[in-house]
Amino acid sequence: MRNFILISALLISTVFAKTFSFTTVPDHNVKKLKKDYNKLAIYLQKVLHVDVKFVPTTSYGDSIKAFANNKVQLAWFGALAGIKARRTVKGSSAIVQGWEDTQFYSYFIANTSTKLEKSRRFPKGIEGKSFTFGSKESTSGRLMPEYYIRWILRKTPQQAFSKVGFSGSHSKTILEVQSGKYQAGVVNYAVWDKMLKDGLIDTSKVKVIWKSLKYPDYQFSIRGDVDKQFGAGFTKQVQNALLKIKDKEILSAFPRSKFIKADNSEYEIVKGVAQTVGLLK
Repeated sequence: MRNFILISALLISTVFAKTFSFTTVPDHNVKKLKKDYNKLAIYLQKVLHVDVKFVPTTSYGDSIKAFANNKVQLAWFGALAGIKARRTVKGSSAIVQGWEDTQFYSYFIANTSTKLEKSRRFPKGIEGKSFTFGSKESTSGRLMPEYYIRWILRKTPQQAFSKVGFSGSHSKTILEVQSGKYQAGVVNYAVWDKMLKDGLIDTSKVKVIWKSLKYPDYQFSIRGDVDKQFGAGFTKQVQNALLKIKDKEILSAFPRSKFIKADNSEYEIVKGVAQTVGLLK
Protein backbone atom coordinates (compact mmCIF):
# COMPACT_ATOMS: atom_id res chain seq x y z
CA MET A 1 0.00 0.00 0.00
CA ARG A 2 2.81 2.36 0.91
CA ASN A 3 4.58 1.63 -2.36
CA PHE A 4 1.34 2.34 -4.24
CA ILE A 5 1.03 5.74 -2.54
CA LEU A 6 4.63 6.61 -3.33
CA ILE A 7 4.23 5.61 -6.98
CA SER A 8 0.98 7.61 -7.23
CA ALA A 9 2.64 10.69 -5.73
CA LEU A 10 5.52 10.33 -8.19
CA LEU A 11 3.14 10.07 -11.14
CA ILE A 12 1.18 13.12 -9.98
CA SER A 13 4.34 15.20 -9.53
CA THR A 14 5.51 14.15 -13.00
CA VAL A 15 2.25 15.29 -14.55
CA PHE A 16 2.46 18.68 -12.83
CA ALA A 17 6.12 19.08 -13.83
CA LYS A 18 5.09 18.68 -17.46
CA THR A 19 2.25 21.20 -17.30
CA PHE A 20 3.34 24.47 -18.85
CA SER A 21 1.19 27.30 -17.47
CA PHE A 22 0.76 30.88 -18.56
CA THR A 23 -1.22 33.94 -17.56
CA THR A 24 -2.13 37.23 -19.21
CA VAL A 25 -3.23 40.75 -18.34
CA PRO A 26 -5.45 40.41 -15.25
CA ASP A 27 -9.16 41.14 -15.25
CA HIS A 28 -11.97 40.70 -12.73
CA ASN A 29 -14.02 38.94 -15.41
CA VAL A 30 -12.38 35.50 -15.15
CA LYS A 31 -14.98 33.88 -17.41
CA LYS A 32 -14.07 36.29 -20.21
CA LEU A 33 -10.34 35.71 -19.69
CA LYS A 34 -10.78 31.95 -20.10
CA LYS A 35 -12.84 32.46 -23.23
CA ASP A 36 -10.25 34.81 -24.72
CA TYR A 37 -7.09 32.83 -23.96
CA ASN A 38 -7.95 29.12 -23.87
CA LYS A 39 -7.47 28.94 -27.64
CA LEU A 40 -3.85 30.02 -27.15
CA ALA A 41 -3.43 27.21 -24.62
CA ILE A 42 -4.71 24.69 -27.15
CA TYR A 43 -2.37 26.04 -29.83
CA LEU A 44 0.70 25.98 -27.55
CA GLN A 45 -0.10 22.45 -26.37
CA LYS A 46 -0.21 21.23 -29.98
CA VAL A 47 3.03 22.98 -30.99
CA LEU A 48 5.08 22.41 -27.82
CA HIS A 49 3.93 18.82 -27.18
CA VAL A 50 3.39 19.40 -23.46
CA ASP A 51 0.27 19.96 -21.39
CA VAL A 52 -0.52 23.69 -21.40
CA LYS A 53 -2.82 25.46 -18.97
CA PHE A 54 -4.10 29.04 -18.88
CA VAL A 55 -4.20 30.47 -15.35
CA PRO A 56 -6.38 33.62 -15.03
CA THR A 57 -5.51 36.26 -12.45
CA THR A 58 -7.45 39.27 -11.19
CA SER A 59 -4.51 41.57 -10.38
CA TYR A 60 -0.96 42.30 -11.52
CA GLY A 61 0.22 41.47 -8.02
CA ASP A 62 -1.26 37.98 -8.34
CA SER A 63 0.31 37.57 -11.80
CA ILE A 64 3.75 38.50 -10.48
CA LYS A 65 3.38 36.12 -7.50
CA ALA A 66 2.26 33.30 -9.79
CA PHE A 67 5.37 33.84 -11.93
CA ALA A 68 7.65 34.05 -8.91
CA ASN A 69 6.18 30.89 -7.31
CA ASN A 70 6.32 28.85 -10.54
CA LYS A 71 2.54 28.57 -10.77
CA VAL A 72 2.99 29.99 -14.26
CA GLN A 73 6.12 29.87 -16.35
CA LEU A 74 5.04 32.37 -18.99
CA ALA A 75 3.16 35.64 -18.58
CA TRP A 76 1.87 38.48 -20.74
CA PHE A 77 2.88 41.47 -18.65
CA GLY A 78 2.85 45.22 -18.94
CA ALA A 79 6.40 46.61 -18.97
CA LEU A 80 6.57 47.43 -15.24
CA ALA A 81 5.01 44.14 -14.10
CA GLY A 82 7.38 42.28 -16.40
CA ILE A 83 10.41 44.02 -14.91
CA LYS A 84 9.25 43.20 -11.39
CA ALA A 85 8.44 39.58 -12.23
CA ARG A 86 11.72 38.90 -14.03
CA ARG A 87 13.60 40.15 -10.99
CA THR A 88 12.08 37.32 -8.93
CA VAL A 89 13.56 34.51 -11.05
CA LYS A 90 17.19 34.60 -12.17
CA GLY A 91 17.67 34.44 -15.92
CA SER A 92 14.08 35.31 -16.79
CA SER A 93 13.61 37.15 -20.06
CA ALA A 94 11.20 39.03 -22.25
CA ILE A 95 10.92 36.95 -25.43
CA VAL A 96 8.00 38.30 -27.47
CA GLN A 97 6.06 41.54 -27.76
CA GLY A 98 3.22 42.75 -29.91
CA TRP A 99 4.17 44.78 -32.98
CA GLU A 100 2.18 47.62 -31.38
CA ASP A 101 4.09 47.41 -28.10
CA THR A 102 7.19 49.14 -29.40
CA GLN A 103 5.15 52.36 -29.58
CA PHE A 104 2.40 52.01 -27.00
CA TYR A 105 0.36 54.80 -25.46
CA SER A 106 -2.42 55.58 -23.00
CA TYR A 107 -5.70 57.44 -23.28
CA PHE A 108 -6.74 59.93 -20.63
CA ILE A 109 -10.53 59.80 -20.50
CA ALA A 110 -13.23 61.89 -18.84
CA ASN A 111 -16.91 61.73 -18.08
CA THR A 112 -18.73 64.05 -20.48
CA SER A 113 -20.27 65.92 -17.54
CA THR A 114 -16.82 67.47 -16.92
CA LYS A 115 -17.07 69.32 -20.28
CA LEU A 116 -13.42 68.44 -20.92
CA GLU A 117 -12.66 68.21 -24.62
CA LYS A 118 -10.03 66.29 -26.57
CA SER A 119 -6.85 68.26 -27.24
CA ARG A 120 -3.28 67.71 -28.44
CA ARG A 121 -1.93 69.29 -25.26
CA PHE A 122 -2.38 67.74 -21.84
CA PRO A 123 -5.79 68.94 -20.55
CA LYS A 124 -4.89 71.06 -17.54
CA GLY A 125 -8.61 71.41 -16.81
CA ILE A 126 -8.38 67.89 -15.46
CA GLU A 127 -6.85 69.27 -12.25
CA GLY A 128 -9.14 69.18 -9.26
CA LYS A 129 -11.24 66.33 -10.67
CA SER A 130 -11.53 62.87 -9.16
CA PHE A 131 -9.22 60.52 -11.06
CA THR A 132 -8.67 56.76 -11.29
CA PHE A 133 -5.71 54.76 -12.52
CA GLY A 134 -6.00 51.05 -13.36
CA SER A 135 -3.81 48.57 -11.51
CA LYS A 136 -1.04 49.93 -9.27
CA GLU A 137 1.40 47.70 -11.20
CA SER A 138 0.20 48.74 -14.67
CA THR A 139 2.55 50.54 -17.05
CA SER A 140 -0.16 52.00 -19.30
CA GLY A 141 -2.74 52.41 -16.55
CA ARG A 142 -0.50 53.88 -13.85
CA LEU A 143 3.29 54.23 -14.29
CA MET A 144 3.63 56.19 -17.52
CA PRO A 145 0.47 58.28 -16.95
CA GLU A 146 1.70 59.23 -13.46
CA TYR A 147 5.04 60.22 -14.97
CA TYR A 148 3.29 62.51 -17.47
CA ILE A 149 1.14 64.05 -14.73
CA ARG A 150 4.20 64.81 -12.61
CA TRP A 151 6.19 66.08 -15.60
CA ILE A 152 3.48 68.32 -17.11
CA LEU A 153 1.60 69.52 -14.03
CA ARG A 154 4.62 69.53 -11.72
CA LYS A 155 2.45 67.86 -9.12
CA THR A 156 1.91 64.39 -7.73
CA PRO A 157 -1.46 62.80 -8.55
CA GLN A 158 -2.54 63.36 -4.96
CA GLN A 159 -1.78 67.08 -5.34
CA ALA A 160 -3.38 67.37 -8.77
CA PHE A 161 -6.69 65.60 -8.15
CA SER A 162 -9.45 65.82 -5.56
CA LYS A 163 -9.50 62.04 -5.19
CA VAL A 164 -7.23 59.30 -6.59
CA GLY A 165 -8.33 55.70 -7.09
CA PHE A 166 -7.07 52.42 -8.54
CA SER A 167 -9.74 50.42 -10.35
CA GLY A 168 -7.62 47.30 -10.76
CA SER A 169 -8.10 46.89 -14.52
CA HIS A 170 -8.44 48.94 -17.70
CA SER A 171 -11.98 47.79 -18.45
CA LYS A 172 -13.10 48.68 -14.94
CA THR A 173 -11.49 52.14 -15.24
CA ILE A 174 -13.58 52.83 -18.34
CA LEU A 175 -16.78 51.69 -16.65
CA GLU A 176 -16.07 53.71 -13.50
CA VAL A 177 -15.47 56.92 -15.47
CA GLN A 178 -18.47 56.20 -17.68
CA SER A 179 -20.71 55.74 -14.63
CA GLY A 180 -19.44 58.94 -13.01
CA LYS A 181 -17.83 57.20 -10.04
CA TYR A 182 -14.70 59.07 -11.13
CA GLN A 183 -14.65 62.16 -13.31
CA ALA A 184 -11.53 61.13 -15.20
CA GLY A 185 -9.04 58.31 -15.56
CA VAL A 186 -6.42 56.70 -17.77
CA VAL A 187 -6.46 53.47 -19.76
CA ASN A 188 -4.54 51.30 -22.17
CA TYR A 189 -5.50 52.51 -25.66
CA ALA A 190 -5.83 48.94 -27.01
CA VAL A 191 -8.42 48.01 -24.37
CA TRP A 192 -10.38 51.20 -25.08
CA ASP A 193 -10.35 50.55 -28.83
CA LYS A 194 -11.46 46.93 -28.40
CA MET A 195 -14.27 47.77 -25.97
CA LEU A 196 -15.38 50.56 -28.29
CA LYS A 197 -15.44 48.14 -31.23
CA ASP A 198 -17.41 45.63 -29.16
CA GLY A 199 -20.02 48.26 -28.29
CA LEU A 200 -19.20 48.31 -24.58
CA ILE A 201 -18.53 52.06 -24.30
CA ASP A 202 -21.19 54.77 -24.24
CA THR A 203 -19.46 57.74 -25.86
CA SER A 204 -22.27 60.03 -24.76
CA LYS A 205 -21.00 59.50 -21.20
CA VAL A 206 -17.23 59.04 -21.54
CA LYS A 207 -14.66 60.27 -24.06
CA VAL A 208 -10.93 60.36 -24.79
CA ILE A 209 -9.44 63.76 -23.97
CA TRP A 210 -5.70 63.15 -24.45
CA LYS A 211 -3.40 60.63 -26.13
CA SER A 212 -0.11 60.22 -24.29
CA LEU A 213 3.40 60.13 -25.71
CA LYS A 214 4.61 56.69 -26.77
CA TYR A 215 6.61 54.12 -24.79
CA PRO A 216 7.44 50.36 -24.89
CA ASP A 217 4.98 48.18 -23.03
CA TYR A 218 3.56 44.64 -23.09
CA GLN A 219 5.61 41.50 -23.56
CA PHE A 220 5.64 37.77 -22.88
CA SER A 221 8.18 37.03 -20.15
CA ILE A 222 9.37 33.50 -19.44
CA ARG A 223 11.02 32.08 -16.32
CA GLY A 224 14.76 31.54 -16.46
CA ASP A 225 14.46 27.92 -15.37
CA VAL A 226 12.04 26.55 -17.98
CA ASP A 227 14.80 24.74 -19.90
CA LYS A 228 15.57 22.79 -16.72
CA GLN A 229 11.88 22.05 -16.21
CA PHE A 230 10.91 21.16 -19.78
CA GLY A 231 14.16 20.37 -21.58
CA ALA A 232 17.01 22.15 -23.32
CA GLY A 233 15.89 24.73 -25.87
CA PHE A 234 12.36 25.01 -24.52
CA THR A 235 12.54 28.80 -24.15
CA LYS A 236 13.40 29.10 -27.84
CA GLN A 237 10.57 26.72 -28.75
CA VAL A 238 8.07 28.87 -26.87
CA GLN A 239 9.39 32.04 -28.50
CA ASN A 240 9.13 30.50 -31.98
CA ALA A 241 5.63 29.19 -31.30
CA LEU A 242 4.43 32.66 -30.30
CA LEU A 243 6.13 34.34 -33.25
CA LYS A 244 4.40 31.96 -35.68
CA ILE A 245 0.87 32.77 -34.50
CA LYS A 246 -1.27 33.91 -37.43
CA ASP A 247 -4.70 33.03 -36.02
CA LYS A 248 -6.61 36.32 -35.87
CA GLU A 249 -8.84 35.07 -33.05
CA ILE A 250 -5.83 34.41 -30.82
CA LEU A 251 -4.19 37.72 -31.72
CA SER A 252 -7.42 39.71 -31.20
CA ALA A 253 -7.61 38.55 -27.59
CA PHE A 254 -4.52 40.63 -26.75
CA PRO A 255 -5.35 42.55 -29.11
CA ARG A 256 -2.32 42.61 -31.44
CA SER A 257 -1.76 42.38 -35.19
CA LYS A 258 1.28 40.11 -34.77
CA PHE A 259 4.07 39.17 -32.36
CA ILE A 260 7.73 40.12 -32.76
CA LYS A 261 10.90 39.38 -30.78
CA ALA A 262 11.66 41.22 -27.54
CA ASP A 263 14.47 41.31 -24.99
CA ASN A 264 15.00 42.78 -21.53
CA SER A 265 17.04 45.75 -22.76
CA GLU A 266 14.02 47.27 -24.50
CA TYR A 267 12.40 48.03 -21.13
CA GLU A 268 15.29 49.93 -19.55
CA ILE A 269 13.54 53.26 -20.22
CA VAL A 270 10.48 52.05 -18.30
CA LYS A 271 12.74 50.85 -15.48
CA GLY A 272 14.26 54.33 -15.28
CA VAL A 273 10.86 56.00 -15.16
CA ALA A 274 9.69 53.61 -12.44
CA GLN A 275 12.73 54.45 -10.34
CA THR A 276 12.18 58.18 -10.89
CA VAL A 277 8.53 57.96 -9.81
CA GLY A 278 9.40 55.75 -6.86
CA LEU A 279 7.65 52.58 -8.00
CA LEU A 280 10.88 50.60 -8.34
CA LYS A 281 14.09 50.55 -6.34
